[in-house]
Amino acid sequence: MDLTYLDHNATTPLDPEAFEAMRPWFMERFGNASSAYALGNLSDGALVAAREQAAALVGASPAEVVFNSGGTEGLNHVFRGVFEAFPLKRHLVTTAVEHPAVRALVVWWKAQGGEATDLGVDGDGRLDLAELAAALRPDTALVSVMAANNESGVVFPAAEVGRIVRSHGALFHVDATQAAGKMPVDAAAWGADLLNLSGHKFHGPKGTGLLFLRRGVRLKPLMLGGSQERGRRGGTENVPGLVGLGKAAELALARLPEMDRVRTLRDRFEAELAARVTDLRIHGAGADRLPNTSLVGFAGLEGEALQLKLAEHGICVSTGSACSTGMREPSHVLRAMQVPEAFAHGTVRFSLGRTTTEDQIGRVLDRLPGIVAELRNLTSLGR
Repeated sequence: MDLTYLDHNATTPLDPEAFEAMRPWFMERFGNASSAYALGNLSDGALVAAREQAAALVGASPAEVVFNSGGTEGLNHVFRGVFEAFPLKRHLVTTAVEHPAVRALVVWWKAQGGEATDLGVDGDGRLDLAELAAALRPDTALVSVMAANNESGVVFPAAEVGRIVRSHGALFHVDATQAAGKMPVDAAAWGADLLNLSGHKFHGPKGTGLLFLRRGVRLKPLMLGGSQERGRRGGTENVPGLVGLGKAAELALARLPEMDRVRTLRDRFEAELAARVTDLRIHGAGADRLPNTSLVGFAGLEGEALQLKLAEHGICVSTGSACSTGMREPSHVLRAMQVPEAFAHGTVRFSLGRTTTEDQIGRVLDRLPGIVAELRNLTSLGR
């Protein structure tokens, strides 16, 4: 069966060029980057090059990049590190639509005795900057806002958020996990103090990521151990993985213009789908969105049933965040957007990638309307 992969927001296939860049570091160049001989020096040099590549992707200097295992580790480093660094500031501001990993850390923050304010969004998933400004307090330690939502694809105005946060003296963190490789990411232009991402979201290897720490920001390491990463993250470096991360970052930056073609495909998909299927809703359609993401609600069916039916045809999609798949209730993102129940329960996310083709989109459009009609008919018969 031919596979049509439309779940790039969950993970992306490893780029062949990144894989080839990694290959030598598994075998003949296996040295520990901390070792003071030629084999170790080779690995250390590879990390220097990867750090430069990764820094360029996020608009940082190499010294501001801390390599880690991915987005979840980076988020834990930020939240736990800021909480410990500012004992007199116990207030956190974030949004109601953040990734489940952030939502879990909000729960942790409160359990430590802190307070948290969740900013709401409108029906298209957009932030109210006036609400943000009103939420900030003298004891606000951290404002954490995603660059783009993993479910709806809605892009938040990071630079405007950064200006507001700086004027109130809090630290500003951007979760750029879903944005990297799909839109420009610029920590400096956004005024971010902290920023994190994961390699596997932009065709790099799983288990790799980075945390941007603006020069002058000091957080205790989350991973205690050796002096790796300038003492900011202990543990022997994953040289093959980080070489792959660096190469994927270089390719993602160079290939950003390809997202224009992906946007065209996404827009074609949505327009033709709306012409062929009644009672559907494109969540966030009125907002600035990532070029690859289409979160579609179909009234009269269950999103999970549609996902499974599409999988029978070799079409891979998600009912939302892959990190919360299996939840039968509408996601926290759809609830925050106040999506009507009929559409919320029937929501499926189609997330394209730079490998997605016209033929694949055509194949989905050929099959999807019939599957929707079949499921709606079954639902009506079951009533």
